[in-house]
Amino acid sequence: MALTNEQLALAVAPNPLRARSWQAPEARDTLMIFIVVKFTIRADRSDEWLALADEFTEATRNETGNLFFEWSRNVDNPHQFFLVEAFASGHAGEVHVNSEHFKTAMTWMPEVIAETPQIVSVEVGQEGWGRIGELAPRGDQ
Repeated sequence: MALTNEQLALAVAPNPLRARSWQAPEARDTLMIFIVVKFTIRADRSDEWLALADEFTEATRNETGNLFFEWSRNVDNPHQFFLVEAFASGHAGEVHVNSEHFKTAMTWMPEVIAETPQIVSVEVGQEGWGRIGELAPRGDQ
């Protein structure tokens, strides 16, 4: 017997707030491509990393299918940066990796990175960021 979307939601989302908004990926028309890349930068170049990546970042953020493209610095290792990015579809991801700004970044980044970046890339049945069900500022319902 196959589970309905509602049954699946209740099975994987113990918080009832989350269960109301969750849908199985097959129930959505498109899947968001969600990517996290961990970059370790050479120690002598890490302070300039964000400035070096600025043109690439802005060009990517202006792509039609880009949902977000956000950098963070590791608080435990000042030479590591995390890129959290998402694209509206697999097609939007393909457009990104075939863009001139992506190709250009791939030419200068090898001179700055200390090791091959690590990646997590998944398809998610969600459109952009959602709100966490377990936490809200006082006074919000």
